[in-house]
Amino acid sequence: MPRTTVPVSDEHVAPLPTGVDICYQTFGDPAGQPLLLVMGLGGPMTWWDPDFCAMLAAEGFFVIRYDNRDTGRSSRCGGRVNRRHLVRSFLGRTSNPPYTLDDLAADGFALLDHLGSDRAHVTGISMGGMIAQTMALAAPDRVLSLTSIMSSTGRRTVGWQDPRLLPMLVASRHRSREAYVEQSARLWKVIGSPLYPDTTEAVRARAVETWDRGINPAGVARQMVAVLSQPDRSQALRSLRMPTLVIHGTHDKMVHVSGGRATSRAVPGSELLLVPGMGHDVPVKLHRTFVEAIARNAARARRSADR
Repeated sequence: MPRTTVPVSDEHVAPLPTGVDICYQTFGDPAGQPLLLVMGLGGPMTWWDPDFCAMLAAEGFFVIRYDNRDTGRSSRCGGRVNRRHLVRSFLGRTSNPPYTLDDLAADGFALLDHLGSDRAHVTGISMGGMIAQTMALAAPDRVLSLTSIMSSTGRRTVGWQDPRLLPMLVASRHRSREAYVEQSARLWKVIGSPLYPDTTEAVRARAVETWDRGINPAGVARQMVAVLSQPDRSQALRSLRMPTLVIHGTHDKMVHVSGGRATSRAVPGSELLLVPGMGHDVPVKLHRTFVEAIARNAARARRSADR
């Protein structure tokens, strides 16, 4: 579906009470039900494909995508993180991270406040799924439905990352645009969907766009520490009652599929959608599948409200 079939706003920057400025963009009719899209580690909002956002807007959602703090055109934060800190965090020995998933969840709520939305459907990918879960736990009355994509519960025995990926994630990426593009292409070749591979041209174009928005290796490190220092939400997730959808690929090397299974087991009544051959991305060929599943989950919330 062409992205021009729904209204698309310019990018705006919202100064939030949390002390950060958040860059965001909307798709669709503001009178529609708000759908907040939360991206993962180091990913700008442009990693939510515009055509995917337009497809969601065509389902009646007012779609909001945004750059997390330390990403893209949102605020850069303080707090130095070196490789020793990352290794300690990886081993579960971190303390006093620059910020936490709770802080990132507070940014999401503050953005909704800025847009005048008391409640919203919330969908997150990877770290964004962890933020979305944290939002649902912090203020369940504000989350109409929850969709957690290729994410986990925070328990270290599930959703583990292939340890061979860590050097690629912490490697320097700021030497030049071309160096970043080449390194990004290598990473996505490893973590992408083997059954639905992106073209080399698409991967490189996304990397160029990411570089041009402004990459922030120090911010990626701070986000990584926030992820590694997150609590185990397994028990807390059992308290959730909003409609919940969990989507995970069977070939995910960044967050093992056990993380999705554990998330679905933890949330009563959740729907688990396992996608064979999917890695740690959202292939274009699966956009319709994802849109229909997210809309189906939101419809459960509307039916519950009508009772």
